[in-house]
Amino acid sequence: MLGVVSANAQVHKEEPFRPNLNVTIMCPECKDDSNIVEEFASGDMVCGNCGLVLGDRIVDTRSEWRTFANDENGDDPSRVGAAADPLLNGSQLDTVISARDGYSGRAKELSRTQNKNSTSKSERNLIAAYKEIGAMSEAIGLPKVVSDIAKQLYKKIEDSKSLKGKTIQSIIAACIFIACRKANVPRTFKEICALTKVPKNEIGRVYKTIEKLLINDAQATAAASGQNGTNPDAPHAPQAQPQYTPTSSTSPSDLMVRFCNRLKLPVSVQAICVELADRMADAGTLAGRSPISVAAAGIFFVSWLMGKGKSAKDVGEAAGVSEGTVRNAYKVIWAAREQLVDPKWIEPGKGSMVYLPH
Repeated sequence: MLGVVSANAQVHKEEPFRPNLNVTIMCPECKDDSNIVEEFASGDMVCGNCGLVLGDRIVDTRSEWRTFANDENGDDPSRVGAAADPLLNGSQLDTVISARDGYSGRAKELSRTQNKNSTSKSERNLIAAYKEIGAMSEAIGLPKVVSDIAKQLYKKIEDSKSLKGKTIQSIIAACIFIACRKANVPRTFKEICALTKVPKNEIGRVYKTIEKLLINDAQATAAASGQNGTNPDAPHAPQAQPQYTPTSSTSPSDLMVRFCNRLKLPVSVQAICVELADRMADAGTLAGRSPISVAAAGIFFVSWLMGKGKSAKDVGEAAGVSEGTVRNAYKVIWAAREQLVDPKWIEPGKGSMVYLPH
């Protein structure tokens, strides 16, 4: 028994000293520390038993606001500000004056004056261009990724100052055109021209200039990042940027699905149209024709082949070409029909070459 007690005492003695870091406030009058009240409204710390004030000027650590169910759609009470926008210049740590009227009723005027003084002209131009890119992308139903790519391209061009002689509208049109190709939702020059009201030739010239600028910039970045001979594993070596790949020309198969949707053709017809476009590309049929003409003639051919015939006028309106262009290209496809048509397409009950107009 004595051995057990001495062992416990030995363990107790070997336990290291640990100071008590808990701060306990005790009322000197009633000697009670369990009923200390913090009155944040007055900034006092009071004993709940005898009412003795134990401290003043205490700091209120609670939230600065209260959230109610009806205020969920109100102003955001966050004090940290918005996230930095990589599409704008500067640190973006600006002072913002609320536009809500205060006691003097001049909050809106102060906010408007502050915005004019704090926002630089270049930043205002960027914001206006971004709004226009977003509005144009939404006008023709482009996905948001196209709008984001176009804004990034516009920011690069604006920073490089290489297209000073070009209008903002032509640069925006070319950026949207490149962004559509990058996002695999290509649009033709005619469609971008109708959207932005910029001549097709001007869009083409600006597009080529931007492509050349981006390629040269990617090559310069690759050389600076050590891809041309320096050791990329060296300490503090800059990160290698991805190479910019030039956009390829739009193929007829990329346009056929969209044109078929405008004509309300079934999915089975759309799939055959895409296969026909690939077969024509391999055989060299309609080589040298524009992708729009090839796509329109292919849709006209397949629609009649599968018994869903559409007029040349309707196909031309959906594709944006004339009726004569559709018929002239169709004659070339019809002459090579034996080589282009897959027998699986015209199995019994599916389609027949008899339906094709001569």
